[in-house]
Amino acid sequence: MTDKLLLTFNAGSSTVKIGLFVREGDRARRIGKGMIDFRHTPLTFHLVEGPEVFDVPLVAEGGDVLHEVLDETFGWLANHFDIDAVTAVGHRVVHGGDVFSGPVLIDETAIGRISALTPLAPLHQPQNLRLIEAIRHLKPHLPQTASFDTAFHRTQSPTVQRFAIPRSYFDQGIKRYGFHGLSYKYIAGAVAKIRPDLADARIIVAHLGSGASICAIEGGMSRDSSMGFSTIDGIPMATRSGALDPGVIFHFMAGLGLSREAVEDIVYHKSGLLGLSGLSADSRILLESATKEAAEAIDVFTFRITGEIARLSATIGGLDALVFTAGIGEHQPAIRRAVCERLAYLGVALEERENLANAQIISPAGAGVTVMVIETDEEQVIADEALTVL
Repeated sequence: MTDKLLLTFNAGSSTVKIGLFVREGDRARRIGKGMIDFRHTPLTFHLVEGPEVFDVPLVAEGGDVLHEVLDETFGWLANHFDIDAVTAVGHRVVHGGDVFSGPVLIDETAIGRISALTPLAPLHQPQNLRLIEAIRHLKPHLPQTASFDTAFHRTQSPTVQRFAIPRSYFDQGIKRYGFHGLSYKYIAGAVAKIRPDLADARIIVAHLGSGASICAIEGGMSRDSSMGFSTIDGIPMATRSGALDPGVIFHFMAGLGLSREAVEDIVYHKSGLLGLSGLSADSRILLESATKEAAEAIDVFTFRITGEIARLSATIGGLDALVFTAGIGEHQPAIRRAVCERLAYLGVALEERENLANAQIISPAGAGVTVMVIETDEEQVIADEALTVL
């Protein structure tokens, strides 16, 4: 009998990661993964099946409607898997607002509520909805579920969530939400498995990728995070500014006469490592560059990360473990070293050999703060949450 399969879609603003899982009771075991990057033309479907890797050119073009892209993708998947055995599809949805505190089955009501939150995540929410609608069009019989990036942070207190603005705006939903929650949920569970003695400890996780944020976790629950109302806030990212004095925005618009669209383009797409360096949004390229601008971009990046970790440690009253994850956090020893050297006063130290090897634990034995490198897996969380809903 063919095993029952589960598909997951993890949509960013410009990429979609696809996971293929076998359903084993209440758990899901990954058997394949792929990615479509909408920043490149023609589109390419990158598929990994065990040790084999395939790069498949797609004829379909990305746009507001993704039916053709997914139809072609399903066709290629069918060459390697029994697509007819797929019994459900799980999606990452970036913003759940105050409406969603956990995963849900997608129906007309859920779609309406997800759509209503689009103004809070204008880059990501439309992509999430396009994928949901494309699946409904191609496979209308398949149940779909949504897992929300904000849900993990619903345990934060009102003190953490509030901005110092008139209280009525908080009641209208203008507050700190936090993001990358699926990643943080996975890491919290992974730490508990790797080091059970740290399951209830004070942990700060640095999710450092093209999008980047930091989260303070205590007792396995989110207590504070660097991202707030939007995915721009917090530390600098590949092309996003991170925290920015609102006066800069006022000056852009009133002083320099820039439109709202132009300002949004600056803070989302032209800032961060790209803006600081004038060279690249990729920290790997900047680390290899000999220019002072590249070095300064890395210095600002690690400086802001360090400052945010220090702030978050105050929220949870100390620091027992520091975890690096996502593309930069998992693979770039120089970034980890620069951050940890600035945190020496908190008892953070590295074993350089382990750091260079991207080992799971990179702090010395007996160190006051355990420093870890853990590969995140948002798709696993999406798959597991889909099964809990189904």
